[in-house]
Amino acid sequence: MGALKTKNLTFIQGAFQINQLSLAIEEGKMTAIVGPNGSGKSTLLKLFARLYKAEAGEILLKDLPITQIGRKEFSKKITMLLQSKEIFPNITVEELVSYGRTPHQKGLSRMNKEDREILEWALHECQLMSYKDRMLHTLSGGELQRARIAMALAQKTEILLLDEPTTYLDITHVMELMELMKKINQKYGMTIVMVLHELSFAGAYCDNLVVMKKGSVYKAGNPQDILTSKLLEEVYEIDAMIKYENSFPMIIPNKKNW
Repeated sequence: MGALKTKNLTFIQGAFQINQLSLAIEEGKMTAIVGPNGSGKSTLLKLFARLYKAEAGEILLKDLPITQIGRKEFSKKITMLLQSKEIFPNITVEELVSYGRTPHQKGLSRMNKEDREILEWALHECQLMSYKDRMLHTLSGGELQRARIAMALAQKTEILLLDEPTTYLDITHVMELMELMKKINQKYGMTIVMVLHELSFAGAYCDNLVVMKKGSVYKAGNPQDILTSKLLEEVYEIDAMIKYENSFPMIIPNKKNW
């Protein structure tokens, strides 16, 4: 069953357009949307999150058009974590994570016992219990991103959308983040969809890839089936081979082109 589906989705923004795109995101799986800059990766994610409105076609959440779901109810089903470098220096990690409970609260009511339990669960899953009283401006890039992900987890939705979550992170923190996402996916069956540039990490950690090119889906499926030299040439315009080492795909450019 598809957690999210698009049917003949069309979106136009200036010279860029997504034209009659049909796609299914598999429920309970971890999916990476990849492709060159300007191919429509983040645009598609924002359409899923209702941050953009399609000109035509529809997006279905478990076969229900997302336009028919109220805003409050929608925020209990899908969480979107945008790419951001901004932080709020005068709040703690715990305060940031508590914002994830906002959709579940009524009016100006404070967090109840359930909210507190979920807050602590999110901090624990992201290994942030010892950081909860730290001010955000004292965190490293990797720690801050974990705090943002904990906030998203605290929203307790079925689907988590992440727009380039590895941006600004070094390779160590990229690995930590991907391990965390895989743990959450496997432990709780959460559907995770992320935009990534790191093809090797996408291929190693994700169940499915959606490869975009010029606003269309070039190919979608299991990474080992679709991540090929031909794809690299036709989508990224590079001559390279792919070698697997311990199920990790390594992209090796052809030296004659250097």
